[in-house]
Amino acid sequence: MARIIGGLTTSHIPSIGNAVPREAQLVNDPYWEPFFAGYPPAREWVQKVKPDVAIVIYNDHGLNFFLNNMPTFSIGAAPEYRNADEGWGIPTIPPFQGDPDLSWHIIESVVEDEFDVASCQEMLVDHGFTVPMSLFWPNNSYSGVRTIPVCINTVQHPLPTPMRCFKFGQAIGRAIESYPKDINVLVMGTGGLSHQLDGERAGFINKEFDLLCMDKIVSDPEALARYSIPELVRLSGAQGAEFILWLTMRGALGNKVKKIHSNYYVAISNTATALMVLEKAA
Repeated sequence: MARIIGGLTTSHIPSIGNAVPREAQLVNDPYWEPFFAGYPPAREWVQKVKPDVAIVIYNDHGLNFFLNNMPTFSIGAAPEYRNADEGWGIPTIPPFQGDPDLSWHIIESVVEDEFDVASCQEMLVDHGFTVPMSLFWPNNSYSGVRTIPVCINTVQHPLPTPMRCFKFGQAIGRAIESYPKDINVLVMGTGGLSHQLDGERAGFINKEFDLLCMDKIVSDPEALARYSIPELVRLSGAQGAEFILWLTMRGALGNKVKKIHSNYYVAISNTATALMVLEKAA
């Protein structure tokens, strides 16, 4: 049977996508060094556990969906996924291999679990997907890993509640562990922690709440899932609602996890950037 080996979290800011190709040159840059310094231990862990499939939970920023057609939950079921120019100047990178068999198994399973999802047999992936893949598999070294995009609406209200997303992650976890093939599956939750990019609170950061989230997501994720969306926006900013993507990942991992590594840094694009490596406990 398929095994969930663990989860990763990371921010996915567009400026990171522009910086990734220059990481070697930025290693001593005071702005970027504290950010990139967090990733070598995570990359070493990824190489050690050797995932066959990475399920990437992210939010589309207008490349694939827009306000006139914004599904709450969507899952890719394509043989490959390509990215395109979003207007940020991020370089386009080689396509990502899909896993249609596992995708359809997950789609069918979560629908039976009473989650209504959009199944996407064609799907573009934006920086919310490509930046995390580039961070954990540098130099486009992801060719041996199959991928499944799971996109959740964090743009057009009403957003799914944190508890709904946590339970959606649990449903994904059950689907993976009922898949009959012998594969290792990694689940990734992307997005920044506290940040607000516009309005009167533009630049808002709540470090205390961010660190609380990074602690509780290991030991008591259901406590975080009990927040409402308005409470999450108040505490972490309008775009900080992306934390529901982390909660979805955590739901998939089951009751107990072990934190292997983490990093927290505030400087990039008025966003609290954070990285976590969580290993699923037996």
